[in-house]
Amino acid sequence: MHDLTARQVEILKSLIEEYIETAEAVGSETLEKKHNLSASPATIRNEMVKLTELGYLKKPHVSAGRIPTPMGMKFYVKQLMKEKELSVTEEVSLKEKVWDLREQEREFLKQVTRTLAERTKALAFTTTNEGDLFCSGYANILDMPEFFDIDLTKNLLLAIDEAGFFTNLFAGQIDDSDIHILLGEELGPRLSGPYGFVFTRFHTPLSLTGEIGVLGPSRLNYTNVVPTVRYFGDLIGEIAKGW
Repeated sequence: MHDLTARQVEILKSLIEEYIETAEAVGSETLEKKHNLSASPATIRNEMVKLTELGYLKKPHVSAGRIPTPMGMKFYVKQLMKEKELSVTEEVSLKEKVWDLREQEREFLKQVTRTLAERTKALAFTTTNEGDLFCSGYANILDMPEFFDIDLTKNLLLAIDEAGFFTNLFAGQIDDSDIHILLGEELGPRLSGPYGFVFTRFHTPLSLTGEIGVLGPSRLNYTNVVPTVRYFGDLIGEIAKGW
């Protein structure tokens, strides 16, 4: 990872947040007007060229703007992003949506998956070491500009349907991080494209283990998605104590 100047960090953060909001390539004039950067459009443009050369940004097609690369997005999530923690009211509301099914193991996991999809507006999934796979939110991806491209959408859905797709992804994540974020080449050759994948692992007293998370574009709203995925992973572990 390269050492970035304070100005480059400011530009990279602003560009990525603009891209997450709009799904469009971001130009220097947009950054100067909307993000109150202490630099002229020409200076911002020069710094964007440097960030592109360093691998944090790329220029899509013939657009004059830039979008983050997987490396740039990973740097943002790990170093620059501030998570938007769930309020107590939000946690109570989410728990109420799944509480009535807490004694029905698999129905509970299905409902948690549905609620996660509703909350994140993405494609949610839950897997277990007993071979269960619950998915919800397929319609959500159709609202995302990236998936107006039928080939990208088809590629994602075909990958999910492949036996062992999730197992193979999880097998490569051996560190003990509470949240895993996969982008770009980390998703393997089957999903080489603008996809983002966030998941956490959960454990229960009855040796049932698994993963819960969301799939979507690489510009997922990580400030909301990350704490929400973490919350549901913790909630499963908490509720499972009564199984």
